[in-house]
Amino acid sequence: MTVLAVVRPAAVAFVTGLVVLGSAGPAAAHQEWFVRDPGAYPLDVGALLRPGVLIGAAIALGLTLLWRAAAAQLPVPELSMIRPTRRLAALVPWTPRLLAVHLGVSLFILAFDRAVLDPGIHVPDGVGGTLLILPQAVVGGLLIAGVLVRAAAVAIMLAGPVVVVLHGPEALVTLAVLVGIALFLFVLPPRLEDGGRAEIDLLTLRRATLGLKVGAGITLISLAVVEKLANPHMAYAMLDQVPVLNVLASFGVNADGFALFAGSAELMFGLLIISGALPQVVALVAAVPFTATLAIFGATELLGHLPLYGVLLTFLVLGSREDTSRVLSGLGQRGSARSRKTSKATAPT
Repeated sequence: MTVLAVVRPAAVAFVTGLVVLGSAGPAAAHQEWFVRDPGAYPLDVGALLRPGVLIGAAIALGLTLLWRAAAAQLPVPELSMIRPTRRLAALVPWTPRLLAVHLGVSLFILAFDRAVLDPGIHVPDGVGGTLLILPQAVVGGLLIAGVLVRAAAVAIMLAGPVVVVLHGPEALVTLAVLVGIALFLFVLPPRLEDGGRAEIDLLTLRRATLGLKVGAGITLISLAVVEKLANPHMAYAMLDQVPVLNVLASFGVNADGFALFAGSAELMFGLLIISGALPQVVALVAAVPFTATLAIFGATELLGHLPLYGVLLTFLVLGSREDTSRVLSGLGQRGSARSRKTSKATAPT
C-alpha cells in the first residue's frame, strides 16, 4: 500500500468531518418564512465587511477548494465512498422524473395556500390573486404527471416578473434553485413514452447538471447572505423567537456568533453543491440541517424545501455511478479510462 493510497482517503475523511461539524449547527429553516414581520429587517450590505463574516467566508471557500482538490485525487473505485448507495444506480434514468415530482408537488400544494413559488410570497386575496396563482397549480400538475415538462419548465422561468412585483428583485436570487431545476428539466425532460425514464446522454447530462448545481448553490449562498450575514438582526430575531435553533448555546456561543457560524456554513454548502465533488457525501450531509428543523416548522418547511430535497436526491443518485458522478463533479478521477462523451448512461439491468 502506497503512502498516497492512505493520504487521499484520509484527506477526504478529514474534510468530511469538518463539513459534518458545519452541518450540526446551522438553522437551515428559511427564516423569512417564520420570523415575525420579516419586512422590518432590511439588508445591511456593510455587515458583510465585518471581520467575522470575512473570516467565515474565507474558511468556507478554503474548505470547498480543499474538498475538491482531495476529491480530484481519488481513484474512481473510491469515488462512491458510501457503498450501500451504489444500489441507487438503477434510478439514474429516473432522476428527471423524480426531480419533476418534487418540484411539482411543492408548486401544486403551495398554490392552494396562495403562495407563489415560495411559502413567503403570497398573491392578494380575491379573484385577481386566484387567476394569478392558477397557472402555478397547472404547472405543478403537469410536472407531477410528467406531461409537457419542457413547457412547464419554461413557465417557471417566466414567473420571474411576478415574483419581482410581489416580493422584490432579491427574491429571484433566493429562488434560483427553481430556475436550476427548470433548466435541468428543459435540457433533460422525462420521456412520457418510456413511463418517465430518460435516456441520459452524458454530454446532455453535463449541461443539465450545470444549471442545477449553480441554481441550488446560488439559492443557499443568497440565503446565507440575505438572512444571516448581511441581515444579522433577522437572524437574532429568529433565534430570540425560537431559541432552540442555537444548538451551540450550551458551549457559550451567543446569537451573534451562531448567526455568523450558520451563515458561513450555509455559504459553504452552496459552494460545495456548485463544486459537485463527492456528490453523495455532500447530499447526505447537507440533508441533515434541512431535515432537522422539520419537527419545529412542520409542513411549511417541508413544502418550501421540497425542491431542494429533490436536488439532493439527484446528487445522491447520480453520485452512485462512476460515469454520472464524474459528469456531476466535472473531475477526471485517476485510475480510470476516460469515458467517451457520446456514451449513454443507461441503467444496469
